[in-house]
Amino acid sequence: MSEKSASQSTFTTFWLFRASERVADWPEANRRTACNAAITALDAHKATVSLRGAYSTVGLAAEVDLILWVVAEQAESFQRLAADLRRHPVGGALEMRHAYLGVGSASQYDPNHGPAFLRGLPPKRYLSVYPFTKTAEWFLLPFEQRRDLMVEHGKMGHEFPSILTNTVSSFGIADQEFVVALEDDDPAILVKMVQRLRAAKVREYTQVDTPIFLGLRDEPGAVIGDALGLPRP
Repeated sequence: MSEKSASQSTFTTFWLFRASERVADWPEANRRTACNAAITALDAHKATVSLRGAYSTVGLAAEVDLILWVVAEQAESFQRLAADLRRHPVGGALEMRHAYLGVGSASQYDPNHGPAFLRGLPPKRYLSVYPFTKTAEWFLLPFEQRRDLMVEHGKMGHEFPSILTNTVSSFGIADQEFVVALEDDDPAILVKMVQRLRAAKVREYTQVDTPIFLGLRDEPGAVIGDALGLPRP
């Protein structure tokens, strides 16, 4: 996606799927048909919904098997794609466990900073995504104090320049207030940065930042195939 101006907003959602228990009893041909149908549906909606990345969580998370990170100008575009997926054979193969919906735009504390996916930066190999909610006390602080705390937080994050940060807002449209998505080619770097940020003063105002899901990006067919237990070529 090309870089957008600070005044524009874009919807994004992270769909986290788990393979249905019934899939284990399907013949390989049926699972292959479901996988191909999912790819067909994604391709049919690419004019309105772009796929930032498909990520396999097999072996990395117990609750889900794959993540699809999709981006659109209108939230209704997600519904149309999701409904199409349900109508295809894949609808009986994959169960959606979480849908982290948010709106991406420039930061209120730094208008020059925004989600990496809106700045046209290509995705990295690994994605760490989780819901995020701050305490009520945070929003009662003066804006200037909140801004200063976030500046400190940002300076710590800048110590890890390879990491792409993506924070989108979910106020009033989902249980969480934000969705945080971190990208890097090495998950060990993600560990180091998040550990470093635990020392930031703003940490006192974190209420929820779990569950955390880690996925490895690959071609959609490979990721969906892994979830459905298909052999790799």
